[in-house]
Amino acid sequence: MPRRTASSSSAALRPTPGGLGPAAAGGKVSPAAAGGKVSPAAAGGKVSPAAAGGKVSSVGPAGANRAARTAAEPGDRPEYRVEALAKGLRILSLFDEQRPTWRVSDLATAAGLPMPTVYRVVMTLASEGYLDHLPNGDYRPGVRTLTLGTAALRSLDLVAIATPKLTELGERTGETVNLAVLSGDRVLYLIRLRNSDLVTANIQVGSTLPAVHTSIGKLLLAYLDDADLAARITDASFSANSGPNAKVSLTELREELRTIRDQGWAMQDEELAYGLRSVAGPITSQDGRVLAGVNVAVPARDWSTQRIIRELRPDVLATCAEISGLLSDASAEAL
Repeated sequence: MPRRTASSSSAALRPTPGGLGPAAAGGKVSPAAAGGKVSPAAAGGKVSPAAAGGKVSSVGPAGANRAARTAAEPGDRPEYRVEALAKGLRILSLFDEQRPTWRVSDLATAAGLPMPTVYRVVMTLASEGYLDHLPNGDYRPGVRTLTLGTAALRSLDLVAIATPKLTELGERTGETVNLAVLSGDRVLYLIRLRNSDLVTANIQVGSTLPAVHTSIGKLLLAYLDDADLAARITDASFSANSGPNAKVSLTELREELRTIRDQGWAMQDEELAYGLRSVAGPITSQDGRVLAGVNVAVPARDWSTQRIIRELRPDVLATCAEISGLLSDASAEAL
């Protein structure tokens, strides 16, 4: 059996009413809370301290888009909004896996804030340990940001419940097992149990990848309504750094998404990277909502698509059903 290195967060996310509940931050850990329709920990490329429910929020890779995000209190309540804090969080949310370091001038431009304001915010965040000042003048997320992100991940029931079952799946197959949720137009990895050498060996808990090029991502996109799908997936969602079989537009992807929804599972055939294949199944809530996806990722040289469908797909779907049942039991006990 190949030697495993396990990377996962542990503990508690209860599926919340409304969609893909548990988004958590990834990549370079950042404390931005996922926005969009659900706010869980946030990671679309950065680990954020927020937890949420509903449809998994959209923390897209583009910092400027995130900078435009605002939080509003319900209209019938006073707005308890601290603008200075909101600006600080907006700036922190710009740090992600695609751009982990920033200069103050670039932060000001991306956030749409005056340079003196951003300078004061950055100095405050640095003094509190949330940003580190690098010798070249750039800033990156500090250790205290990582602490927040880790706490968010460990607060997820989904991770705690799923980890033992995914560990068993990895032991049976001898291959790499992942659990991820949708965060904007990307998938955020909450569990990664690496059992074999893969092209994407640098992926870890908190990392994000383009949803349109991954088996879990396509699976989760398949269960969105048309409006949500169109809002999340744009031309920018289709990365140039992809595999030889990658789809290049939403128009091209839609037919496959319909097939995935009908059959209840998804495959990635060298779409993310050359030499990598995977098969994914859904984790659902008690009322049938898709909360997350699980896949087994394998080297294409060892696994044909037919062999994956024959040998791995049944085991993945059975494991997903077990985890879904355990989540439903946990939700019922909490009532």
